[in-house]
Amino acid sequence: MIYLETSRLQLRDWEETDLEPFSRLNADEKVMTYFPKTLSTEETNVFYKSIVSEFKECGFGLYAVEVKESKVFIGFIGFHRATFEADFTPCIEIGWRLKKEAWGKGYATEGAEACLQYGFNKLGFIDVYSFTADVNNPSKNVMIKIGMSFVKTFNHPKVEKSSPLNKHVLFHINQNSANGIR
Repeated sequence: MIYLETSRLQLRDWEETDLEPFSRLNADEKVMTYFPKTLSTEETNVFYKSIVSEFKECGFGLYAVEVKESKVFIGFIGFHRATFEADFTPCIEIGWRLKKEAWGKGYATEGAEACLQYGFNKLGFIDVYSFTADVNNPSKNVMIKIGMSFVKTFNHPKVEKSSPLNKHVLFHINQNSANGIR
């Protein structure tokens, strides 16, 4: 099922054929620069199953993204329930991960804007959060472009304290402040 379409992207259900390119995406050191580690094929399979499970349980999740024109899988954009221990959780998180060849084309911004609109107007979300390692400037830029506001920095409880990726930034947008995307 296709959930969302933009001028260049389709955000859809996951298919078995996505597993191989998804595994390559998660094993790419460049793509995973701002994550603690790359994922093995087995770890990607577990991640895939958790995405499918979240869709069944919640009716939303991380959508598989493909370029409309070519039908090529480029990654995911969508929502996730963040439940780790923090003063802002549990919450709805918007996130994205795209293959290198899709970087610098505005796909993350385009897809995330469509997701926010869908989340607020169809799924009834009031608040949406996003967070990333403080050093991840590309993702922080997407958060700003889609109208999110910086809230604070925090130490991510699931990242080693000694890691340069432990310090995270938290961004937020709510239904009332989402002027440009409604």
